[in-house]
Amino acid sequence: MNILFIGDVVGAPGRKAIRDKLYGIIRKFSLDIVIANGENSAAGLGMTRQTADDMFDQGVDIITMGNHTWSKSDIFNFIDDDKRVIRPANVSTAWPGRGYTTITVKGVKIAVLNLIGRVGMQPSDCPFVAADKLLEDIKDHEAPDIVILDFHAEATSEKNALARYLDGRISLLVGTHTHIQTADECILPEGTGYITDVGMTGPSNSVIGMEIASSVRRFTNKLPVPYRVADGPYVFSALFASIDDTSGRTVKIERIREF
Repeated sequence: MNILFIGDVVGAPGRKAIRDKLYGIIRKFSLDIVIANGENSAAGLGMTRQTADDMFDQGVDIITMGNHTWSKSDIFNFIDDDKRVIRPANVSTAWPGRGYTTITVKGVKIAVLNLIGRVGMQPSDCPFVAADKLLEDIKDHEAPDIVILDFHAEATSEKNALARYLDGRISLLVGTHTHIQTADECILPEGTGYITDVGMTGPSNSVIGMEIASSVRRFTNKLPVPYRVADGPYVFSALFASIDDTSGRTVKIERIREF
C-alpha cells in the first residue's frame, strides 16, 4: 500500500501547492491513499467546508487536525458527518467529531488516527494512554490491516518517545505541528515508519507560513500582532511510505519537499 502524508497545509498557498503538485506525485509514486493535515488550511488557522472540499477535490482522501481544529466555526457544521475528517482523540469528550477513521482500499483496511501532544501544548489527556485505548478499540471493532497515526505535537522528544512506544503496533507515525520538516525519516526496529515532523505545505518565504514582519514583531516587541498567511512561492512537504498489506510494516519511506 503506497501512502502519502502531506504536511500542515497553510492557507491558500498550501492549497495551491496541492493543486499544482499532488496529481504528479500520485502518478509518480502510484499512490493508493493521500492524507493531509488541514488545521491551518483556512487563512492559516482552522478549516472550513470550502477548504476541506478544495483538498478533497485535488485527491486528498483523509484530513487530520490539531490544536487549531476549532479556529473556524464552520467546522462544527460538518465534522460530525464527514468521516474523512478527524481531530485529536485525546481531548475533551465534549468535542464533536472523531479521533480516528477507517478506509478500505483494494481490499485493505486502513485506520487513520489523530493524537495531540502535551508538552508545550494546551491541556489534553495522555497520548500514550490514549494510543493504547484507540488501538484496543480499533482492534475489536475495525481490525485494520494498516494503522497510521498523525501525532500533532510540539516536542521532538515526545514524538520520538511515542513512536518508540508504538513501534510494531502501528504502521506509520507522522509528526505534525512545527511546520519544519525534519531529516530523520526511518523505519524503526519493529517495522513502524517514522518522521518527527513532515513539515509544511504553504508559503516558503515566511515564518512557518506566516508573514515575516508580523512574526518578527511578536518576538522583538512582545506585543500581539495578528497572524497573516504570507504571499509568494510555496513549498510542498510530504512523506511517502510503502506499507506491506499483510504484515502492516513499513518497507520504504521517503521525504518529499518540492517548490
